[in-house]
Amino acid sequence: MKRYLYLSLMPEALIASMLPPEEFGNYLAVGTRKRTRGQAMFFEVDPDFESDWFNMEDIEKRCVPHSDGSPKRSKYLSIYRVLEHVPLEKLKNLYLVTDDGRVLGLKKGEYVASQQQKLHLYQQICPTTPRVASRFNAIDFVKNLTDTTQPVSVPKLVFIELKLDDLATDPINGSDNDLPYPNIDHLRDCLTKLDMDEDKPNKTVIRFMQRDLFYRTIKSGIFVGDQETFIHFPFPTKKELENEYYTWWRSALIVGFH
Repeated sequence: MKRYLYLSLMPEALIASMLPPEEFGNYLAVGTRKRTRGQAMFFEVDPDFESDWFNMEDIEKRCVPHSDGSPKRSKYLSIYRVLEHVPLEKLKNLYLVTDDGRVLGLKKGEYVASQQQKLHLYQQICPTTPRVASRFNAIDFVKNLTDTTQPVSVPKLVFIELKLDDLATDPINGSDNDLPYPNIDHLRDCLTKLDMDEDKPNKTVIRFMQRDLFYRTIKSGIFVGDQETFIHFPFPTKKELENEYYTWWRSALIVGFH
């Protein structure tokens, strides 16, 4: 029976499993008896990945079928500093899972920074989870956050760019009608302060992620990077979501209403 290796981001963990990505995502979100609900996000990791940090030899010993022949759903290998010790080139597809177990796979793609948008909103996912308003595009943002010469930094970062719509260019008067963020006035204040102070590149909006993510607020995609490498997982367009990924998209739109 085939074994898979996954890097879970919510929470951070390295997990071996005999379930392929869609089944694994469903298992993470709702369990085996469908009594739990919760979003999940994870990378599939190249099965040839070798490491001196993780005990990879444990996989063949511990990730084995149950006595009745059913596959081993998960065997945790590590829950600490996982992203830091997995080379970015070993990451394969990224999977977003709704709280009722629908799975959307994203492949790596090109990133083109917008020249018009002067303000951005980023939700950090792993290893830290603040929501940050920024003057940086995604590439410059990850380089800034992983710069070890700065007082505060992380070795690598997974983060999402969220929609700002009109607030990206006019934080004071821009419309916020389609933005479901809590305390929108506080967000406006943070963006306005950034807009008025060119010497300040980032401002924390929320210190940590307090609830499930509204997938519909994802703007351009999900990013992972460090000082040397930057990877973009483009999010489907609205047309693609409605036509090709309708079941997942319908589930994503009703998060929090189950």
